[in-house]
Amino acid sequence: MNELRYRPKANYIHEADWQELYLLTEHWKNDLEFYRDDLRFLQNIIDRYFIWMIKRENLDEVREIEVTLVEIGKKCDSLLKRTQKHLKHLADLIDDLFKHDSHTFRTEHLILEDDFANFVQLFRENRKLAFKITEHVLESEKLTRLLKH
Repeated sequence: MNELRYRPKANYIHEADWQELYLLTEHWKNDLEFYRDDLRFLQNIIDRYFIWMIKRENLDEVREIEVTLVEIGKKCDSLLKRTQKHLKHLADLIDDLFKHDSHTFRTEHLILEDDFANFVQLFRENRKLAFKITEHVLESEKLTRLLKH
C-alpha cells in the first residue's frame, strides 16, 4: 500500500509545514475528482453496452461490477468530502496555528492518507475488472456478429 502514498519520506507528515500538507491534500482532492469522473465514465460504458452484456453468462458479472462501482462512487464522494473538510482545517491552521491541536490533526492526516491509498487501490482493481468484463462482452459480441455474416 505504501507505493500509493505521495509523502516524500516516512516522517513527512510530522515534519512538513501546513502549506506543504495543504498542497498534498489539494493533490488528493484533485485525484479524487478525477476518480469520480472516471467512475462516471465506467458506469456510462456499462450503461451504453448493457444490452449486449445481459446475456445469461455475463449477467452476474455485470450486475456485480455495477454494484461495486456504485459502492466505490459512494466511497469516493465520502472521501472527497472528508478531504475538502480537511483542506478547510488546514487553511484554518495556516491562518491561526492555535485553532486545532497539531498532533491530533497530523494523526487525522495520516488516517486520511491511508484511506486515500486504500481507495486508490480498490478503484484501480475494479476499473481493471470493469474494462476486462466490457472487453470480454464486446469481443464475444463481435465474434457472434462475424460468425453470422
